[in-house]
Amino acid sequence: MSLLARNLSPDPAPRVRIEREDGGSGTTSSESSTPDELSPRHLRRRLLQFAAVGIVVGIVVLTGPGLGTLRDRIAHASPGWLIVGVGLEVLSALSYVVIFRAVFCQRMSWRLSYQIGMSEQAANSVLSVSGAGGLALGAWALRRGGMSAENIGRKTVAFFFLTSLANVTGVFLFAALYAVGVLHHDRNSALTYGFGAAALAATVIVLALPAVLRPVEPPAPSGARRLAAIWWFARYSLGQGLRDAVQLLRQRSLGVIIGSAGTVTFDLAVLGVCFLAFGYSPPVGVLVLGYLIGQLGGNIPVPGGIGGLDVGLIGTFALYHQPLATTTAAVLVYHAISLWVPGLLGSVAFVQLRRTLERERHPAAMCMPLAQPIQAVSVPASVAAGGSE
Repeated sequence: MSLLARNLSPDPAPRVRIEREDGGSGTTSSESSTPDELSPRHLRRRLLQFAAVGIVVGIVVLTGPGLGTLRDRIAHASPGWLIVGVGLEVLSALSYVVIFRAVFCQRMSWRLSYQIGMSEQAANSVLSVSGAGGLALGAWALRRGGMSAENIGRKTVAFFFLTSLANVTGVFLFAALYAVGVLHHDRNSALTYGFGAAALAATVIVLALPAVLRPVEPPAPSGARRLAAIWWFARYSLGQGLRDAVQLLRQRSLGVIIGSAGTVTFDLAVLGVCFLAFGYSPPVGVLVLGYLIGQLGGNIPVPGGIGGLDVGLIGTFALYHQPLATTTAAVLVYHAISLWVPGLLGSVAFVQLRRTLERERHPAAMCMPLAQPIQAVSVPASVAAGGSE
């Protein structure tokens, strides 16, 4: 979370581009270097830790006592359905890129949108900060690309709200379908209606926040008022970000609708085909609610949600009275696909993103007026030359 806070902290001063009389230029920017959390060395160490945890889980599954039924299920999985699952996960990852571009900047090139969006998903796999790793990486890349901290903050709030909206709406919708009798044989009505009511309450509270967080003037620059500036920035980002999200929904933004629904739906379909790979298919309502409620286990801050997500999904399906051995096998395979597909694609995209940021000074500058203005100051060529020696 410290990385996200650093990249979304209010700008103490605008960046300055120095134009020399001989036509040269240079830029002073605190964002020119890669944060330690995003350095290749740090990410390699995280990947090794991530791989080590995966190996340990694999060894336990293959050799642990009392897991013979689980091993038998995994050994007889249908490879065809698993290949379909990999393809669906690719579509889910691409949907994330679509909503990223729709929220942050529709004029951003698809190449840069893909590099940042896919890199965020890789960061969510290897950084143990409960999904904030991807947001932090995106904030860092956009700052390097020329976007102001204020606009990154509000767009990040809008993006988080819109990507979460499909999950919350799905829980409420399927609880309502059970309530009105469209879906039958609810295996755990207390769980269904409890989370359905919580989803509705959370949505109402969040949508009411912009009315409470009315725009206020920023505090005057002062070292003693640093906390006041941070509080204003958080208030501004939350209020304006939710207004941006509501505005995009009112505009029926195609990118937001396709991206938000596609990210969740395709990932849910991966879990569904993993069940089919083991010869079982839960009822549609149970599959959807088990997936959406069980995903809360992924909020535990461990790399890739390993352990937390698995327990959340398996536990939720168990509460809906699904076969334990088949569910465990399906969830473990689903989690492997949902981690490694965006993780591998995102790792390649991150290498490409670093090269783009090194080669292009402000690749997000086409997002004006979202990009932070850069003040130009003319100085004598002799002074600039002397400073460069």
